[in-house]
Amino acid sequence: MSKVSTCLWFGKDAEMAVRFYVSLVPGSSLKHILRSPGIWPGGEAGDVILVTFTLGGQSFQALNGGAPASYGTAASISVECSDQAEVDRLWTALTADGGSEIMCGWLRDRWGVPWQIVPEILPRLLADPDPAVSGRVFAAMTEMVKLDVAALERAAAG
Repeated sequence: MSKVSTCLWFGKDAEMAVRFYVSLVPGSSLKHILRSPGIWPGGEAGDVILVTFTLGGQSFQALNGGAPASYGTAASISVECSDQAEVDRLWTALTADGGSEIMCGWLRDRWGVPWQIVPEILPRLLADPDPAVSGRVFAAMTEMVKLDVAALERAAAG
């Protein structure tokens, strides 16, 4: 694990969430599960306290805190996708079983964790030196919930 990692708070589902996340994002793995040696405020001896893992090579921790957290939208997990198929695959998996769509490529998974599912072409199109192109792409993006690569490319082309 790296010296710095993001810690996600879960009620009691940290291990389940981590196993789900690492199954979705290439270059991900579950590193370690720490179990409680005794009774603690969040549970019993042997319960999972902390799971360390990587998502796409980035270090994370998942903590079972006993009560579910409310994440807000101040931070999110952002995944750069190579194409529409990857956007669709992640979007479908993360919004299933109680997840919800937000807008502009944002969603919440079933644990309430916010994600951004972003096709790699979007930042390139938004950085186009022609302000008309970047403006059309931005306007198209703001009308989308799940991002659509073909529609973004059409917007760029005018």
